[in-house]
Amino acid sequence: MYGIHVSVDCGMAEAEQRAIAALKAEGFGVLTEIDVQAVLKKKINVDRKPYKILGACNPVLADKALQAEPDLGLLLPCNVVIREEDDGTTTIAIVDPAAMFTVVDKPEMADMADEVREIFERIMTSLKN
Repeated sequence: MYGIHVSVDCGMAEAEQRAIAALKAEGFGVLTEIDVQAVLKKKINVDRKPYKILGACNPVLADKALQAEPDLGLLLPCNVVIREEDDGTTTIAIVDPAAMFTVVDKPEMADMADEVREIFERIMTSLKN
């Protein structure tokens, strides 16, 4: 498993607002937003359910990680996916840093991954309420 998921009983717009607020409460900002539904429609004329990717970053944690491993920028920002499901719910998923950081062969990165995973779990728990 490479992600942490939660299902919320609301539409995409509300789910996105809730996700951004939960990220902000933990010191993360959204640096990028990709509307996959719109991009695929425009580029290859494919219709799909609403699907967004948010690129989230906590500057303090990013700086700490980059000090430990300068090439870690290849794995940043942390992606958050918001997608509409067939049953009308919305799934919010965030990358599991423990899975993401397995490609980095430095022991200090495991501790950082654990720290970030705890934060992400708090974020996802807050979205269930």
